[in-house]
Amino acid sequence: MADRLYTTRETDEILSALRLETKLEKYILARIAFSLSLTEDGINVPASRDFSGAEMKRPTFIGQDELFIKTLICDVYKKPDIDEESFYSNKSIIKNHIDSGAQKLKMLFEESGNNADLMIKKLIDRVEFRGRKEMLGKGFEIFLGKEVLSKKDVVMALNDTAIHANSHMAIMGKPGVGKTQFLLKIMTDIRLQSNFQTNFIYFDYKGDVVDKQKFFDIARVQAYRLLQGDQTLPINPFMLPAYDEQAINVSAREKAESFASINSKLGVVQKGALTAAIRAAYTRRANTETPYPDFRDVYEIARTTYEEEGKQDDSLIEVLRDLSEFNLFWSHGSEIAPIEKLSDRTLLIDLHAMPVLKELVAYLVIERLYKEMSVMPDSPINDNKRTIRTILVIDEAHNYLNQKNIFLQRIIREGRSKGIVVFFASQSPSDYQQKFFNFQELLEFAYIFQCEGVSASSIQDILGCGNKTAKDLQTEIARLEPWQVIARSPEKTEEFIKFTAEAFFKNY
Repeated sequence: MADRLYTTRETDEILSALRLETKLEKYILARIAFSLSLTEDGINVPASRDFSGAEMKRPTFIGQDELFIKTLICDVYKKPDIDEESFYSNKSIIKNHIDSGAQKLKMLFEESGNNADLMIKKLIDRVEFRGRKEMLGKGFEIFLGKEVLSKKDVVMALNDTAIHANSHMAIMGKPGVGKTQFLLKIMTDIRLQSNFQTNFIYFDYKGDVVDKQKFFDIARVQAYRLLQGDQTLPINPFMLPAYDEQAINVSAREKAESFASINSKLGVVQKGALTAAIRAAYTRRANTETPYPDFRDVYEIARTTYEEEGKQDDSLIEVLRDLSEFNLFWSHGSEIAPIEKLSDRTLLIDLHAMPVLKELVAYLVIERLYKEMSVMPDSPINDNKRTIRTILVIDEAHNYLNQKNIFLQRIIREGRSKGIVVFFASQSPSDYQQKFFNFQELLEFAYIFQCEGVSASSIQDILGCGNKTAKDLQTEIARLEPWQVIARSPEKTEEFIKFTAEAFFKNY
């Protein structure tokens, strides 16, 4: 099985030039070239017998999409299967389409007046997003359950901008009362109603979800079980939209603040050392096809600096060593390419086997999602229904809410216009009242299962009810039966509703 091919010299020059203009990696541009040629040339693509260009390794180009790419080729070429030489080699269909597509990209760039943004826009105009178009204007109508007394259906109009200010949600309750099954039912409904166009990233803190294969199958979820076997999260937290000096410096400082917010032992000196190590790691990888470091790069640089300065290992070196040796994130030399766009994936990150670093792993993934979100165009609205692109699902959220995660705060504040939504699951309404950030003010949907020791003020803030009602509900919430829920009433004449929640296992 061939593990590499060589493009033409001209293809390599075109992709290298476009990389500088578009800030996209060469293998991504090669994929775009392949797709463009496969669409426009089809089986009439000219054969390419020039191998004078750069090496394109199979794992880098194919990533995790081998079956998908083979299926595309077989569909276009009307073949039941494709042999290895025809699939990926110097005599392959893929090489022919990369070289032909590169010429098409060059022409499109020139037609766009050498303007990379305009070229990308023209590329997008050629693509017919059937799934996304089906979703626009469709509004989510999620059946949640039936009111206890009236037996009326309780429905959540998740993305209706005429009714709701945002789509952020929290589910609260002690273990064993049904909140995980309720959450899985909601997530599966969203996936199906959106024709799988709305994605989610789910942090499974306790391992309550990772063994639910039926949920993975129906909702089409990819699970990553960290520290179990040799599974690695194919995400690189150091990937940036651009790699200029300012972007690198800002990102390095933000990473240092992130580490310090999770680990109180990291002081000013350690933050400075981490910032310097990250900058040096980017410098080491500059002018390569992958201009971003990994944690092994940062750890080696920091350790070398400590040794040169005669400093003893401290908490910073310990954290970097763990991140490097545990192999949690994508690293250079990996057989698969890192996920280029996290917001386009639906995945579950199982953290329950990790003795340390759970919160830091989540922090780094959330930071990466925010970086993507910050450069997204606004999410389209049609008939008052805003398209939801991605949902960040944080289970056992009380373990994260007390961390000063600036990126989570920014997603909650800014995500509405970008179609990025946050769902929390935690044990009490009190979890959302943090001194540094009031999460509950931005929670449009709140569902309270049985909880104990809940303050009247947190109930009042979460539900928006009066003080007397909140005090009465303290006892009511403590005595709720499993699956019973207290929530805001959609009717202005009522302060709350009580309903019986639906479960994933009953619906699927």
